[in-house]
Amino acid sequence: MYLGIDLGTSAVKLCVIDADGNLIAQGSKDLPISHPFDGASEQNCEDWWEATRACIKALDPALRVAIKAIGLSGQMHGAVVLDAQHKPVRPVILWNDARADVECSDIIAADPSAAQRAGVLPMPGFTAPKILWLSRHEPEAHARIRHVMLPKDYIGLCLHGGCVTDPSDAAGTSWFDEAARYWSARLCELTATEPAWLPCVMHGTDVAGTLLPDIATDLGLTPDIPVAAGAGDGAAGAVGLGAVQAGDGFISLGTSGQLFVTTDAYRPNIENRIHAYAHTVPDHWFQMAAMLNGARPMAWLADLLNRPIDHLLAEAAEARPGPLFLPYLTGERTPHGDTTIRGGFANLGEGMSQGSLMRAVLEAIAFSFADAAEAFAKAGTAPTSLLAIGGGTRSDLLMQMIADVTGITLGRSDEAVVGPALGAARLALVACGDKPMDAVMQRPTVRHWFKPKGAIDHSTQIRLEAYRALYPALRTVQQKLR
Repeated sequence: MYLGIDLGTSAVKLCVIDADGNLIAQGSKDLPISHPFDGASEQNCEDWWEATRACIKALDPALRVAIKAIGLSGQMHGAVVLDAQHKPVRPVILWNDARADVECSDIIAADPSAAQRAGVLPMPGFTAPKILWLSRHEPEAHARIRHVMLPKDYIGLCLHGGCVTDPSDAAGTSWFDEAARYWSARLCELTATEPAWLPCVMHGTDVAGTLLPDIATDLGLTPDIPVAAGAGDGAAGAVGLGAVQAGDGFISLGTSGQLFVTTDAYRPNIENRIHAYAHTVPDHWFQMAAMLNGARPMAWLADLLNRPIDHLLAEAAEARPGPLFLPYLTGERTPHGDTTIRGGFANLGEGMSQGSLMRAVLEAIAFSFADAAEAFAKAGTAPTSLLAIGGGTRSDLLMQMIADVTGITLGRSDEAVVGPALGAARLALVACGDKPMDAVMQRPTVRHWFKPKGAIDHSTQIRLEAYRALYPALRTVQQKLR
């Protein structure tokens, strides 16, 4: 048996697979998140570890002792800053935190070539600008830093005691030279970072370390089993779907959203804000459109209305198109690179229902993928068929909307909701040497295809154009409010 752990933003998720890749068990544990000021997003890494421990301990004891290896996945970009004793210096600044906007501009002003080296323009959510922000705004905390880690790698530290990451997670920091696949001394210099703080980089299928005896006893696992280096959630999702060869890809509908295509070479496209990153497997990279607000607005609206999300989705399926929604609750990366923009409804009327609002939210998520597909096309990549992962894939209506507005056929498998945890388990299976990578990283059986109905109909095209007009309009309004 092989355990995959995915440290998400809203929850820790795990799954156990057998040597044939069959899903044997899974579990999850919710995580708290704090927003100490507008645009800020933080978590405590101790909460991550406690939730991980609880998830593992909830597995059947007989299953736990049968686990032969562990793989890791997790939310990318978070700044886990530790002191010399590996103790947290402060709460983790997350991927959707917007505080380091000025620092990003300063990095490019200091060295315009930084974006080409790092695969994309620096953005506040990335790790390196956050460390520069700390040096300016929390100098006492910055002075205590001796290690900087990525979220999943903190779980790895707790499991095996080492400071290790993989190329795909390193890629999302703005410190990594994507083409050469090593830490860039120049990017560190630009961001008040000592290269010695950064973890060792190993491929996702490499053994980062073995399970510490006391941790094994606590968790009911076998001591000294290998822990794979793992992958950032995007690359782990790709591994779970077998998207490790050039041209393979998927969309992800989790808290954030992604459109991801594997490439066999480093292909940056800075002007369209397409992320060009090293893959977790050797000699491969990927292009990715990253949206800060994937399926999250669905849960946000359900929480706001205090209604079960399934009920609202059913009402949305019956509602006629009415209001428009801009889904940028926490800013946006692709295509705008704007951390300050916020969401909003437009075209509201007295006859609007809660189902109408949810339909507008689903439509906006689909339109954000239309923007992503357009950015990909400008970058010279035009996928015609992609698999889909993440909790948002449960909605047939949303999946069909995305297929219709992007012109991309989408496939959903039984493992779609498992996502990166499955990829992490697959990396564990390869790391312990039980099967070669080619035999493990196969595409899943697609249970449902969502095919575009054809060219976008006139009414949908008008609504897409109106949606795109909302961004500059609301940006102008919000600038007046600052």
